[in-house]
Amino acid sequence: MKYHHLPQALFVKNRAKFVAQMKGKSLAVFNSNDMYPIGADATFPFEQQRDLFYLTGVDQEESVLVLFPGAVNPKHREILFVRETNAHIAVWEGPKLDKDQATAVSGIETVYWTHQFESVFADLMSEADTVYFNTNEHYRQAVETETREERFIKKVKKQYPAHTVAKSFPILNEIRGVKEPEEIDLIAHACGITEKGFRRVLGFVQPGVWEYEIEAEFLHEFVRNRSKGFAYTPIIASGYAANILHYIENNKQCEAGELLLMDVAAEYANYSSDMTRTIPVSGKFSERQRQVYDAVLRVKNEATELLRPGILWAEHHKEVGKIMTAELLELGLLDKADVQGQSEDRPAYKKYFMHGTCHHLGLNTHDYGALKTPIKANMVFTVEPGIYIPEEGFGVRLEDNVVVQEQGAPKNLMKSIPIEAEEIEELMNKRTV
Repeated sequence: MKYHHLPQALFVKNRAKFVAQMKGKSLAVFNSNDMYPIGADATFPFEQQRDLFYLTGVDQEESVLVLFPGAVNPKHREILFVRETNAHIAVWEGPKLDKDQATAVSGIETVYWTHQFESVFADLMSEADTVYFNTNEHYRQAVETETREERFIKKVKKQYPAHTVAKSFPILNEIRGVKEPEEIDLIAHACGITEKGFRRVLGFVQPGVWEYEIEAEFLHEFVRNRSKGFAYTPIIASGYAANILHYIENNKQCEAGELLLMDVAAEYANYSSDMTRTIPVSGKFSERQRQVYDAVLRVKNEATELLRPGILWAEHHKEVGKIMTAELLELGLLDKADVQGQSEDRPAYKKYFMHGTCHHLGLNTHDYGALKTPIKANMVFTVEPGIYIPEEGFGVRLEDNVVVQEQGAPKNLMKSIPIEAEEIEELMNKRTV
């Protein structure tokens, strides 16, 4: 891995939080992700199943975690299974974790080879009444591929029909949503790498450059700072393309006078940052572009201030909608008749601001975290309002990553990333390219 060694204590704490909510005489199993084929002999780069990583820090294929706090043998209350290496694997793929290294990463003392899993698991199931399965129940999940975890669940249900089944997701959704200090530091580090990329791009963008060239500038800076690269597929959208919320073609030439919306950010150690900035291709906002830009910035700042412990996620967005409505009226995009004719299900502002304001951020860009219960301190959110005006050929979105505090306004992890229009213009006009 490119990233520096992570503190073992983080994963020890995470497991303790999970185990504390397990039922008696129960065990939980977490499987790594598959290696997914592309075709012929090619595979996609391996991405670890985020729950397994959260609980162990192990970033390697064919790994399995078993948590069984009530196991008769104390050695079996935490068990990590890792792939056994050999000389052939070492030559062709490089070294894998040995047992001591797996313990050093995870803090788990009992480590077996993955090929030993079946026999050990059968013995443990003779002691357990309940097995926790790790199903993906994220509110945005849309997975069509049968995963390693799902194949495992099918097999266990068939082999052990008398056992009670429980779900890991409700526990993980709660505990992963509230970040440990070490996790906040990792997200902040990812934000710092993102800042380096953005500052590089400010000196690069000018009329005539291509969107994919800008993407390449970001990637260069991310990788040279120990990131795998993008935390998600980057959006580099010039001109009208900014009105396409998930524009990822990044294949247009940037033209003079256009705005350039960039929703692009780095990961670090599997933790995501998530930034959006909108800049003038020519280095100077037009009067109208500046009006809209400043409006979005005001909404972002006010939305951030409102993000406090105790508020409901959905209610927060409603309040932001009121702020956005006032700005759209001032911009002449809405009038009083639009507002009077709106409904609760279809507020008038949705014509120009059609997505949500915030989402959880962490090991996933759209991370786990409770949405139907009050927001808690140390949750990490994006704040990302936007105004999209197809009829004027541009859109503006601004996005920062913030940590909810016990008292006061959230801490902005992207505070040092330029966002004020004057600073953007100043930095762009210092370019030497």
